[in-house]
Amino acid sequence: MDIRLDGRCALITGASQGLGLAMSVKFAAAGAKVAMVARTPGPLEAARAQAEAAGSPGAALAVVADISTAEGTEAAYQAAKAGLGKIDILVNNAGGAKALPFEEASDETWQADLDLKLFAAIRLSRLCLPDMKAQRWGRIINVLNSFARTPGPRSAPTSVSRAAGLALTKVLASELAPHNVLVNAMLTGTFKTEQIRRAAGDKPLEDWYATLAKRIPLGRVGEPEEFANLALFLVSDAGGYITGAGINTDGGQAAAP
Repeated sequence: MDIRLDGRCALITGASQGLGLAMSVKFAAAGAKVAMVARTPGPLEAARAQAEAAGSPGAALAVVADISTAEGTEAAYQAAKAGLGKIDILVNNAGGAKALPFEEASDETWQADLDLKLFAAIRLSRLCLPDMKAQRWGRIINVLNSFARTPGPRSAPTSVSRAAGLALTKVLASELAPHNVLVNAMLTGTFKTEQIRRAAGDKPLEDWYATLAKRIPLGRVGEPEEFANLALFLVSDAGGYITGAGINTDGGQAAAP
């Protein structure tokens, strides 16, 4: 199946590396224009160049913004819309795993996690929805993880903010279906991202991946491009009958379907 996004414009947060970068490259290669949002200019510009190389000249726009604040979210949206002309696709992907024992998580830790992972998605969705509804076409993906369904010990605050993101997905999907705006969540497992590589410390990467693979039924760590393949399908016309879903993308690792 040759999936194309010609004429579509996407805003992707957390786009300077990992899954966000993989989705940006995949969307650009499929013909979309992509506004890539992240906080650090250097890595973001390198990521933008990579996405543009996969697409066409002008296919990727770098937007430096801190979307953990209302002002930063508004600035990111306005810059993306000014650069692209419209936003058909929103991917809420910002935020890594902040997992602590409950009693070690301060109010500040909770607030920072909720601001980046939940409120940024709420605010960006609110900003993008009027145009999506007016044109009767839109796609929103909320990138979560398996803790959204099966939180474990020592997983605060990330499991709680991700669970709220799954609830947000269902609320939006139900309200926006009459407008042909589809909203889904992708629940990640273990992928070869910078976060996982940093966790390796001094261990050789292949040994670290082999250790992680022992708890994954497929027996290997995922490639970011595999995650991006599903995202591409969900935001395309080919995925036009899927909304309100929370899809595990984790090699069978999640405890719940």
